Amino acid sequence: MLTIYQKLLLRKSAPLLNYQTPFSRLFIDSKPRYFFFKRVFDLVFSVFVMVFILSWFVPLLGIIIKMDSRGTVFFLQRRIGKGGRIFLCIKFRTMTQNMEADTKQAVENDYRITRVGKLLRMCSIDELPQFINVFLGQMSVIGPRPHMLSDCRKFSELVPGYKFRNFVRPGITGLAQIKGYRGPSKDHRNILRRFQYDAFYIRNTNFGLDLRIIRVTVAQVTIALFKNKKKRRSLEPKKSEKYGKIAA
Repeated sequence: MLTIYQKLLLRKSAPLLNYQTPFSRLFIDSKPRYFFFKRVFDLVFSVFVMVFILSWFVPLLGIIIKMDSRGTVFFLQRRIGKGGRIFLCIKFRTMTQNMEADTKQAVENDYRITRVGKLLRMCSIDELPQFINVFLGQMSVIGPRPHMLSDCRKFSELVPGYKFRNFVRPGITGLAQIKGYRGPSKDHRNILRRFQYDAFYIRNTNFGLDLRIIRVTVAQVTIALFKNKKKRRSLEPKKSEKYGKIAA
């Protein structure tokens, strides 16, 4: 049952949520050329990343992950793809092995997240193996983020027409992500806003919007890497402090 707050929120956003009509697919079917070249771009871009980045980065990071905690290098999770089809989404493992991995979203200060995993999540590096999913045609570089099965069912009950976002391939990054909606969905308003951005992207998808999302994503990841590096340095004791402790 929806609360009064949820009903008011959905009523206010009704024009954005009316996707359960025969005309819903017109947003997709009217752009066959765009989606053809989008797929070509996905193939070229994913091959480039796999050859020039993943080929050396996976063995290097794999050793670090294995040294940090027990378990596999990759984490495979069943997620919802285009047309509601289920696929195995590939990520670098960022958690200790646990029974809730496929049902419970990660939260802030989650006890399951490893030390290396915290860094990977902060910089979104754990998503890099998903370029393999892009190459296989299960995902796209740009699109709505794929959900776990349990989340997809739950969100579909809360937001009418939520499965409209499944008309396109899910993406490694998307409009909702560059607008700040990353990580776990904290509340119903958060879920609704994410869907609104995803729906806006599907209705207005074009190469100009895709390039903008890529550009902003790269900038955000770069800033996150810089901030994380700066934060680590600030936590390290200064030389004078080290010598002071030794002298004491």
